[in-house]
Amino acid sequence: MPILPDPPKVALDLLADRSDEREGFLTLKRYDLSVVDGGKPSRAFRYDMIERPALDAAIMAAHHRDDAGRRCVYLRSAIRPPVALRPVAPKMDAVLWEVPAGLVEPGEEPVAAAVRELREELGFSVSPGEMAPLGPHAFPAPAFVGELHYYFHVEVDPATRSEPAGDGSPLEEAARIVSVPLDEALAACKRGEVRDAKTELALRRLAEIL
Repeated sequence: MPILPDPPKVALDLLADRSDEREGFLTLKRYDLSVVDGGKPSRAFRYDMIERPALDAAIMAAHHRDDAGRRCVYLRSAIRPPVALRPVAPKMDAVLWEVPAGLVEPGEEPVAAAVRELREELGFSVSPGEMAPLGPHAFPAPAFVGELHYYFHVEVDPATRSEPAGDGSPLEEAARIVSVPLDEALAACKRGEVRDAKTELALRRLAEIL
């Protein structure tokens, strides 16, 4: 039985295809490589990958106990254009339930990014010392990007939550924030209600330590 509310019903309107433009949020890198094993190089092969100025990301599991004493976590709806614009079946809705996350800016410490993004996406103000590591960092998609995910968790007081400012993007204007019991959030992952891999990993890691 679903325990998450319906996410915002949104659609994406494709206004223009600028795929041929060289400048953008992501940079396509194309290399000719050779694997050197025991001093012997393999035949040359071409490899494509993507880069961006802010490469890594901080992932935060914000949790609290409800009036019944259950451990709860905050999830946030996120509009993901690549999901909605998949060129192959199955076709998917644009919105996913996720734990808050955001990019680590150049020169910024991952824990500082976690504090900043938690404030922007959920409306909680915490100190870096309150953010605790949630297992080792991990590569979400190492076949095409060298991005690292840094995982954190933090206990928050729902009474202190303010309206999050967001990042000013239209993608965040319709976001919905919910608090759900951790065990029910994990059950939602099993049922496919939560399809974001980093979110499921964060929830499973959180359940292991609490």
